[in-house]
Amino acid sequence: MADNNGVLARIRDKYTDLSPSARAIANYLQQFPLTIISDSTAEIAAKTNTSKATVSRLFRQLGYASHQDAKQDVVLQRDAGIPVKQTLTQHDYIAAELGNLQRTLESIPAEEINQIAAILAKAPRITLIGYRNSYPVALHCRQQLKQIRPNVRLLPQPGQSLSEDLMDLAEDEIIVVFGFRRRPRIFARMMDALPPERTILLTDPTGQVYQDKVDHTLVCQLGNQFAFDSYAAPMSLVSVLCNQAYTLLGDEGDSRVSTITQMYAQMGELDPE
Repeated sequence: MADNNGVLARIRDKYTDLSPSARAIANYLQQFPLTIISDSTAEIAAKTNTSKATVSRLFRQLGYASHQDAKQDVVLQRDAGIPVKQTLTQHDYIAAELGNLQRTLESIPAEEINQIAAILAKAPRITLIGYRNSYPVALHCRQQLKQIRPNVRLLPQPGQSLSEDLMDLAEDEIIVVFGFRRRPRIFARMMDALPPERTILLTDPTGQVYQDKVDHTLVCQLGNQFAFDSYAAPMSLVSVLCNQAYTLLGDEGDSRVSTITQMYAQMGELDPE
């Protein structure tokens, strides 16, 4: 590949130099970039009323040795979490989401789910850490755990750094890190600073590079069929873990849920159903 600007950026740069036939292909690829992955050269030619030779020539004009090189470029972008626009049907979304969820949950042994749920239920203290797109998943986990057990905190606090909080980690504290792709640069240094034997990582396949730095690694599938990553599988996995932790807590969890429910009513914090 000539550089790593991506197919769409190269089309924009070269557009005025393209022939009318090449522009027709370029227009189509700008509207449906993922067809570079899914369609053959002949299929792109048929959909744009051009020829295979014109399609191949366009990819060479864009700086690729072949269609296969352009395809690899798009795959690498989506695997890195870079949005690539695509038009899909509702059925496509449903099928992809179900696939992500199934692959995620089937890849984690039931014994490991139970083991981590027991840790979440019984640990004296839990710290959840999530940056950028991982933060909402960590926040969701905190919301569920706080209903069934005490001493759960979420880091980093808005506008705050992390170092002073890591200094206060107790020797019996469990750390759950949410680190999905497009992680900030500080992530690797943070992982080096955490105690491996007390750290659990929820991540996508790219985060497996950190599996030697933690006690448990749970891999979630975010998909690469759409422009933006899907967090249906991570959110569902959090729900599975927290539900199982709630079951393991027994009467202790029930008592806390009941007390919090009474406080909701007393404070009038929730809309009446």
